[in-house]
Amino acid sequence: MIQTTLKTTDASIIEKRQSAVIVPKNIAVKCPKCKEIHYDRDFKRNLKVCPRCSYHFRLTAYERIDLLVDADSFVEVDADIASADPLNFVSQSQVYAEKLKSERQKAQINEGVVIGHATIENMPLALAVMDFRFVGGSMGAAVGEKITRSIELALERQTPVLIVSASGGARMQEGIYSLMQMTKTSAALAKLGEAGLPYFSLLTDPTTGGVTASFAMLGDVILAEPGGLICFAGPRVIEQFMHIQLPKDAVTAEFVYQHGLIDAIVPRHELRQTLARFLRFYSYTGVSTGTHAE
Repeated sequence: MIQTTLKTTDASIIEKRQSAVIVPKNIAVKCPKCKEIHYDRDFKRNLKVCPRCSYHFRLTAYERIDLLVDADSFVEVDADIASADPLNFVSQSQVYAEKLKSERQKAQINEGVVIGHATIENMPLALAVMDFRFVGGSMGAAVGEKITRSIELALERQTPVLIVSASGGARMQEGIYSLMQMTKTSAALAKLGEAGLPYFSLLTDPTTGGVTASFAMLGDVILAEPGGLICFAGPRVIEQFMHIQLPKDAVTAEFVYQHGLIDAIVPRHELRQTLARFLRFYSYTGVSTGTHAE
């Protein structure tokens, strides 16, 4: 009994010490899950995945693009499309127009999604990659427009489209303009389906709200990174509304996979080769994977 207590006490002391360690920026990174500290260089070499517990850190849109597509193959389009302030929205804390300006300076991008075309193992595709750094990756009018344009780009070039989701959902500061993007993007995907072109959806941490309720879950193939938050309503909202205690894994990628909502959970190191495999599969089954030449 004494031995067990000592072991528990030692473990709790170690955990507290690990939590209290101050990690210098640009030198080392501390994993929020296992508290292990990694040198920044090694951390980036491992694609921002903790080598101890496999926790997948979030990536920027451009980091994600570099990870997935062939080197120097990505061509960005419509980079100048950005949100306005259609409702002249003002909250108690900040004017929306000022928030957008601040977010652009901080994230160094104009909007919460980057779109364009590229190749994976020399197979062409259109893609849209969301960036959670910009207003939580929320979907406003500009994000919905850019995602729709990426789908239209796939139709124009007769290629598949890949959409990588990382979003807190609809952008409340744009009200109905934000909500209507759910139907707009879904309608564009319906046209893609009518044209017989495949849509690959990759869910990353987090994918929630109106994004989950629209294009994120409409893929012909839906993949997710391990451990990601995947849900419509977050756990706190569900618990407050339903007055129930959710299991810890109730809103994870693993949970939705076990319940048949997604097709596979793919570790980050395997994503590129997995997408290439699906692209080849669809070409072998007679579905177009693109013949567009520059």
